Amino acid sequence: MKSPDALVGFATSDDAAVYRLNATQAVVETVDFFPPVVDDPFQFGRIAAANALSDVWAMGAKPLFALSLVGFPKELPLKTLRRILQGGHAAAHEAGIPILGGHSVQDPEPKYGLAVTGVVHPRRILKNVGAKPGDVLLLTKPIGSGIATTAIKRGIADKKLTRAAVGVMSELNKVAGEVIASGRFRVHALTDVTGFGLLGHLWEMARGSKVRALLDLERVPLIAGVPALAAADCIPGGSKANLDWVRPHVEFPEGLPADIQVVLADAQTNGGLLASVAGKDALRLYQALQRKGVPVAAIGEVVKGKAGITVVG
Repeated sequence: MKSPDALVGFATSDDAAVYRLNATQAVVETVDFFPPVVDDPFQFGRIAAANALSDVWAMGAKPLFALSLVGFPKELPLKTLRRILQGGHAAAHEAGIPILGGHSVQDPEPKYGLAVTGVVHPRRILKNVGAKPGDVLLLTKPIGSGIATTAIKRGIADKKLTRAAVGVMSELNKVAGEVIASGRFRVHALTDVTGFGLLGHLWEMARGSKVRALLDLERVPLIAGVPALAAADCIPGGSKANLDWVRPHVEFPEGLPADIQVVLADAQTNGGLLASVAGKDALRLYQALQRKGVPVAAIGEVVKGKAGITVVG
């Protein structure tokens, strides 16, 4: 059943659903949960909650409250579950929202996440489509967490890499989201970089906007140590699948090694926000994010042309 008040749904593969309540309010709804990406239960809970919350900020919205989703095996001690939930509550507390309940099931593998409800003005929704020629592409976190967590699981990640990856994944997109959605800048499209990787989410933006994205390879921020791991084939299957899916829509520089290509497609957990911003506003937004301590990078631009991505550099 179609409804004129259903403002965002399946059509554009966006980050959350949006339903208009009245002329000035729309409810934003999203849900995300997954198995552990790190060994520490508290950090896992925090990362999973931060990841779910990110989809609300990626719509230019404000989160209001959340519900927990839990799958947990009977063989594990309840103190492990308690630490997972504490990690989730810590992220929610930092986001300024309560977790009001949830649902749990017995599951052979632990899983955790949130269903998050938010609110946004119907005319201030930021979708993952709408990018325009002349826009600048801004990214608010380095990529490579999928490769890094694979190294952690294989026991080949050093402490520095582990700290860096956990820090990126557990960092909320709250500050970046609030600055981007402040209304002070012409942001034409916005999404967060998660499971489909940078190339996958950028392709969705370019396809839905009917534009071509020029991605400057040298300006894409990476978690230190990730390129070497990729060269050693420490790559998750999901990242390889991402590259296979998006490759027909991407023009790579001649001779670019396959391991560098797959880094650009690496599946992220709670990655940064990817914004397509009017060229005249991009520097002001970049500086505003920097003043708030957000590690933003200008990674490319939007041009006219066949929908897709051209990697340069």
